[in-house]
Amino acid sequence: MSYDNIRIEKSLYTTGKSFTQALEALDPSENYKGTSLEGLDAYERQLKRFDIKVSGENCDTVSKFFQTSDSAALFPEFVSRSIKLGMREACTVDKIIATTSYIDSLDYRSISLEDTTDLVDFINVAEGSAFSDVKITVKDKLTKLKKYGKMISASYEAIKFQKLDLFSITLRRIGENMVYYEAYDALATIDKPTVNKITYTGETFTYDNLIDIYTMMKPYNLTTILVDPKSFARLLKLPEMRDANAGLDFHGTGRMVTPFGAEVYCLKEMDSDTLIAIDKNYAFERVIASDITTDFDKLIDRQIERATVSTIVGFSNIFPDAVAMLVKAK
Repeated sequence: MSYDNIRIEKSLYTTGKSFTQALEALDPSENYKGTSLEGLDAYERQLKRFDIKVSGENCDTVSKFFQTSDSAALFPEFVSRSIKLGMREACTVDKIIATTSYIDSLDYRSISLEDTTDLVDFINVAEGSAFSDVKITVKDKLTKLKKYGKMISASYEAIKFQKLDLFSITLRRIGENMVYYEAYDALATIDKPTVNKITYTGETFTYDNLIDIYTMMKPYNLTTILVDPKSFARLLKLPEMRDANAGLDFHGTGRMVTPFGAEVYCLKEMDSDTLIAIDKNYAFERVIASDITTDFDKLIDRQIERATVSTIVGFSNIFPDAVAMLVKAK
């Protein structure tokens, strides 16, 4: 079967696979090795089939998708891909997670390995002696999963003449906001009463406080710092962050000098008196029970009107000591 005679129907969204995977099953990309279509996936070949240009100087309008029933069935995937692109490009949560697990159930338990003396101390074992016991267990609590999503409301008449690249930008912005708030749920898994913590008493934290939190995290590494915008400004104003050469580099390249080379990210809803230090390689697990899904029926038949896009995601704190907090004393 060639890519230019595949019947594209709504049922491709209900196979239990992604739309592109369903298309690939009908039209495998491996069949195009050595041809001009090599490098395109099955969905991109369908865009080429219907001559739909989603970017560039000759970018088409939204109405191009709805010229035939087959091409209309491609539109929900365009929406999903645009939203996913926004999620990837501005994904703060990717800066703090160690791994992503994809599951096909709403019941999921992560595993746990305690940082006990038996784990971190390595000593010579005398002949005939037993090795110390390190236990990996399943957590007693389920990972809490939440649905993130938005209702897209727009009439077809309002958008049909809009260029697809411009429309994609608005969808990418939706994706950015969806994934931005996932980071808060990751931080909510921190056991705040027991987390490693340093307090400061002045109006703001000092560089000495940062050194203390850096050393507290060992043997973990401080890879990522999360602060609110006010604390971010305080961080930049620390004398140690005002090195002349570093300032020249910042103004010339946009690369900001950061404490110990850690990446710094702003979360505007964070407490302004709190700084969270993370080793992203060990801190959090992201659990995805459902990738981005769309109301394909509404997008195909009603040409948008009101359609939802959503995903189901949860988080688990893998190693509690891979997180530390700097907080203002009460």
